[in-house]
Amino acid sequence: MTTTAPAPRAPSRLSLWLDLIRWNRPAGWLLLLWPTLSALWVAAGGFPGWHLLLVFTLGTVLMRSAGCCVNDVADRDFDRHVKRTAQRPVTSGQVSVKEALAVGAVLALLAFGLVLTTNALTIALSFAALAITLAYPFAKRLVSMPQAVLGVAFSFGIPMAFAAVQGAVPTLAWVLLLGNLFWVLAYDTEYAMVDRDDDLRIGMKTSAITLGRADVAAVTAFYLLHLAIWTLALWPQLRSLVWLAALAVALAQVAWHFTLIRARTREGCFAAFRANHWLGFTLFIGVAVGLV
Repeated sequence: MTTTAPAPRAPSRLSLWLDLIRWNRPAGWLLLLWPTLSALWVAAGGFPGWHLLLVFTLGTVLMRSAGCCVNDVADRDFDRHVKRTAQRPVTSGQVSVKEALAVGAVLALLAFGLVLTTNALTIALSFAALAITLAYPFAKRLVSMPQAVLGVAFSFGIPMAFAAVQGAVPTLAWVLLLGNLFWVLAYDTEYAMVDRDDDLRIGMKTSAITLGRADVAAVTAFYLLHLAIWTLALWPQLRSLVWLAALAVALAQVAWHFTLIRARTREGCFAAFRANHWLGFTLFIGVAVGLV
C-alpha cells in the first residue's frame, strides 16, 4: 500500500510580504543606513539624539522595503527570465501587482509619518527622495548606467540627515552624497555583474554591460573615489589617527573585493556585493569615534 505525501502548505500572506520586502536579506537596508547615520553624526557633531536616530533607522528600513515592492512590480516581466529573481513573489504570481503596491504604499506612508516629526525642509526633501526611488526601476530601460540613479536614491538620506539636524543642507552634505554615489556605483555594478548574461539576453541596461571588460577596474576606481571624497570632506572634522585606521580597514576590504570580482564569476561578484555593508559600517565607526 502506498501513501501519498501531503501537498506542501502554501506560504502565508505575511511570509510572502516579508519575502517581497527582502526581510531576510538585511544587507540592502544596511547599505542605506550606514552613510545616513554617518551624516547624522557629522551634522550633529556627535550623537544626534534618540529621536532622530530612530526616525532615520526605521525610515531607512521602511523606505528600502517600499522600494523593493515598486521594483518588483516594475521588473516582473524581466525577472521571470533571470534565474536569481524568477521566484520573487510578484514575478511568480504569489502576490498580485495591486497587493504589492498596497504593501509598498503602507510602508512609505509609515516612513512619511516618521518624517513628519522632523522639520519642513526634511519633509520637502522626502518628496524628492520618493520621486527618485520611484524613478529608478524605470531608469534601467532608458539609462546606460542606471546605477547612478540608484546612487542618488541610496544617498539621499545624507542631505535629509543634515536638514533634520541643522535645518539646512550645507555644501558638505552634497559632497558626501557625491562620494557615496561612487560607493553605490561600485557595489551595484558588482550586483549587475551577477546577472550580466541574463540582462544582455532580455535587453536590460546596466553599468556592468556598459563598462564591459573595464568593469573590474571601474568598480575599484569607484571605491577609491568614494573613500577619497569622504576623506577630503571629513578630514577637518575627524581625529586623523581614528579616520586613518578606518580608512586602512576600508582599503583592505576594497582589495578583498577586487580578488572576489576579478574572475567575474557569479558567486564571487555576489559575495562582494553582499559584503559591502561592512565597508559602510567601517566608515561609520570612523566617523562616530573620530569626531573631534
